[in-house]
Amino acid sequence: MEILYEDGDIVVVNKPAGIIVHPAPGHERGSLSDELVRRYPEMAHVGSDERPGVVHRLDLETSGVMVFALNRKAYLSLRRQFESHETVRKTYLAVVHGAPKEKSGTIDSPVGRDRLSAVTHWTLLAKRGGVSLVEFRIDTGRMHQIRIHAAALGTPIVGDRVYGDRNRDMRLRRRPERQLLHAGELSFLHPSTGKRVSFSCPPPEDIVYAV
Repeated sequence: MEILYEDGDIVVVNKPAGIIVHPAPGHERGSLSDELVRRYPEMAHVGSDERPGVVHRLDLETSGVMVFALNRKAYLSLRRQFESHETVRKTYLAVVHGAPKEKSGTIDSPVGRDRLSAVTHWTLLAKRGGVSLVEFRIDTGRMHQIRIHAAALGTPIVGDRVYGDRNRDMRLRRRPERQLLHAGELSFLHPSTGKRVSFSCPPPEDIVYAV
């Protein structure tokens, strides 16, 4: 785990793929929040005991930027921001099968059981050998939003075992070991200063060398 930034209110990390954010059935140990509590004991009772300091999540196989709260004030501020979707900005990189028909666009389509609106903006960055690198920016943060919208565009994320295309994965020269999705940039208002802060980290090698 790489620490990208820390102060008295927040800690921003580069989450590795394959690490769960907080304990869950089948993954009771080795979570990111467990490791952070060991480093920052004050975080242990911030938020819920089951999810200390957690204000948002990434899928198990998704890598990239995450922020955790180190005190109650920061926790409440960040939770409000992530729930309202008004001040938080998220940018992802994904390797997908095929390529979108247009170089950029927006998809506004409900996802999940509650059928709430979900808005995703996408930009084609590069393509080669039947796969493409696409940037996704989301205005909302529904569960599996990018993965569902990528599939709806006809360009499922490489390695996605739920919404992807297993047969196409198996035909790739470099077979994926996980879904090739990376949270590259995260921006929000700092809980103490109110000023916008932005954090980013480059994609790991499995995404860099896939296209």
